[in-house]
Amino acid sequence: MSMERRSFVRQAGLAGVLAAGAAPAIVQAQAQVRWRLASSFPKSLDTIFGAADVFAKKVSEMTGGKFQIAVHAGGEIVPALQVVDAVQNATVEIAHTAPYYFFGKDETFALGCAIPFGLNSRQMTAWMVEGNGLKLMREFYRGYNIISFPGGNTGAQMGGWYRKEIKSIADMKGLKIRIGGFAGRVVERMGAVPQQIAGGEIYSALEKGTIDAAEWVGPYDDQKLGFNKVAPNYYYPGWWEGGPQLDFFINTKAYDSLSAEYKAVVEAASALAHVEMQARYDAKNPAALKQLVGSGTKLFRFPKDVMDAAFKESMAIYAELSAKNPNWKKVYEDYANFRRDQNLWFRFAEAGFDDFMQSQKL
Repeated sequence: MSMERRSFVRQAGLAGVLAAGAAPAIVQAQAQVRWRLASSFPKSLDTIFGAADVFAKKVSEMTGGKFQIAVHAGGEIVPALQVVDAVQNATVEIAHTAPYYFFGKDETFALGCAIPFGLNSRQMTAWMVEGNGLKLMREFYRGYNIISFPGGNTGAQMGGWYRKEIKSIADMKGLKIRIGGFAGRVVERMGAVPQQIAGGEIYSALEKGTIDAAEWVGPYDDQKLGFNKVAPNYYYPGWWEGGPQLDFFINTKAYDSLSAEYKAVVEAASALAHVEMQARYDAKNPAALKQLVGSGTKLFRFPKDVMDAAFKESMAIYAELSAKNPNWKKVYEDYANFRRDQNLWFRFAEAGFDDFMQSQKL
């Protein structure tokens, strides 16, 4: 288990060596491989969709062009929210997606991505790489003919765009909101009406009034999608997505057919894509938020009673799932223990430093 935990990090170092042109002779002797990748995201979202491009490009570079992966946006081969079926059934060899989109199959999918009041992005990577996260999620995904590799993280997300202000929990009643994955069950208990809509279709639904509110990721993506033009109130934090991890899902037969060297290349390229996605979001979100506020967007923090109600309902749901879903129980117990210890540690050095810095005029 120790070897499995650390291989993801070690391969990140291999990525640098191979990308620099020092490819071992054994890689040069490998066979030609052609795969298709189905993304759940539109090409216009260059940051989240772009992780698949980064991955495919590095796989090609590290194999001298012998291993090629054609990247397809959501809807080009299969609908954005059907990529797990496509990988499971070998329609495509690989997908890039947010695992929590598929919680309807089994709630355990959400634990591989994000759950309300869960881990932040650094904690999620720590659980995956040094904790039991990768091991436990791979055991679960095996039942879907899938092996997973971390494929990016957005960092903590915003709480979305609302046509009307949310002044208290009462304003959640009857609210039709596009909200991703598992969080829909929580807001439903709070009186809202969740809608699961793919990223490329959210704007039109919000513009037409089919929905009253929508969340996606954060300022950079949200500005590209134009949500500020149809809903002026922007809320934070996205309590349901403190650190959502994207994944590369690979059909197990396709992966097993690769040589050991090509498997190492896949692991190294995924490590690079994983780091680069969050770096891009962290670099691009500040300027986008300034531009949004400068153009009239009204920024609000969720009222305390909304946050308290969301936390209460989330914890109740987790307890209920642990009582009836053995897959969830097995993974969540480990996840929750890891979250408890991480929260204790981050309370001191991390939160202390951030709290001081954010009170300064820089």
